[in-house]
Amino acid sequence: MKYSLRAKISLMVLLFSAVIFAVSWIICNYVIEGVFIWNVKTGLKTTFESCDSLFQNSFISEDEGNEKMSSVENPIGALVLIFDSQNSMVYTTISDESVMMQSMNAILDSLSPKQMKQKVSPGTFSIRRTHDVIINSDYYDLVGTLSNGYIIILRTPVDRISYTMSTITKVFVYVAAAMMLIGSAFMLILSNFITRPIKKLSRAARRISHLEFGDEIVIKSNDEIGELGDSMNEMARRLEGAISELKSANIKLEKDIAEKTQIDEMRKEFLSHVSHELKTPIALIQGYAEGLKDMDADTDKEDRDYYTDVIIDEAHKMNELVKRLLMLNEIEFGQTPLSIERFDITQMIKQKLNSSRILIEEAGAMVTFEQEEPCYVWADEYMIEEVFSNYLTNAIHYVREGGEIKIKTETVGDNIRVSVYNDGNKIPQEDIDKIFDKFYKVDKARTREYGGNGIGLSIVAAAMEAHGKKYGVRNEEDGVTFWFEADGKA
Repeated sequence: MKYSLRAKISLMVLLFSAVIFAVSWIICNYVIEGVFIWNVKTGLKTTFESCDSLFQNSFISEDEGNEKMSSVENPIGALVLIFDSQNSMVYTTISDESVMMQSMNAILDSLSPKQMKQKVSPGTFSIRRTHDVIINSDYYDLVGTLSNGYIIILRTPVDRISYTMSTITKVFVYVAAAMMLIGSAFMLILSNFITRPIKKLSRAARRISHLEFGDEIVIKSNDEIGELGDSMNEMARRLEGAISELKSANIKLEKDIAEKTQIDEMRKEFLSHVSHELKTPIALIQGYAEGLKDMDADTDKEDRDYYTDVIIDEAHKMNELVKRLLMLNEIEFGQTPLSIERFDITQMIKQKLNSSRILIEEAGAMVTFEQEEPCYVWADEYMIEEVFSNYLTNAIHYVREGGEIKIKTETVGDNIRVSVYNDGNKIPQEDIDKIFDKFYKVDKARTREYGGNGIGLSIVAAAMEAHGKKYGVRNEEDGVTFWFEADGKA
């Protein structure tokens, strides 16, 4: 069973109080009673010595005795009876007709002169506890002989001692009970005062154990508990800092691991795709080069030129592939820093259309771009031109013969969106999400036919992600639209 510190303190105080109460009760009933009896006997002795010093060796009458006895010390108020050697009363504090006088005379009668001489010498006395059958009560009696030979009897009742002891014991019990109640209440208040900060520390420690570093522990006391509270606050601050650093290090480590994993995957993918893309042109170059070598001297020049043109064309494709891969790699790994500047994207589109006029004419396509007003954007002009160039090249290669390519710009929020539409075949739905992946080709045969390598749209994705802008593709009712956005805020 779990006991609180407050309950333990209160229980200890109550047990201690009970022990003190029991010890005090024993003292009252046994020790103090002995002290009272000793005090009574001492009082009787004092009265005897005082009487002995007054009378000395002189013999006085009853009247003289009454006069001298007025100055006798009698601290306990004992009854006094003095007789001369002839058993004549010299002094008494008792009425002659009282029962007490009869009882005390009985004591004198029980002592013959011969017995007195045998038992009590002049100037000595004896004290005993007796039961008076006449009065039916207990007394302490002092019977002695003064120096002048007078017999003295002193008596004090035992009931007085018993009553005093009983009164004292009752008073003690009441006072002790009251003190125990007051002490218990005070102890409960004090224990609550002591344990309140400890409870607060306990709750704070429980929160810290659950890694909750919220409120600071406030202990307003300049003692060990206050020092403990300050230490726990310091511990919580350091622990929170250590955990924060550990989490930051863990996040960085996870990021580094993810980047390393991504780089490894990209490297594997890159090698796989490059080897695949280069396999065909290398095989063609090797085959045509061997064929060219095996030709006879009298071989037709036209055949030689054909072989040479194939080799040159495939070499050109390999060179273009390598250049695009290097560009893509630089963009993806941030090796090409963005040079953000404000430029007119309308002018850039017109210049690109003009430089691509021959390709457009060969495709037999009609290009529509109705934007005449300048349209300014904030971006890296070289990268944006590369993005548009890839979209335009893709549209030229896939537009229907004699078909239409539509280019337009529009404002979307704070951005300018550039769209390139061609009325070629739609992209299969299962290929839409993969179209921007490296080396991905929807129509591999046609891509190979015009020299494509599946890198162009990957460069688009890398460039737009470097700018932090949106891009995409969607199938239209009778064609396909590729689009991208650039920052158009003034």
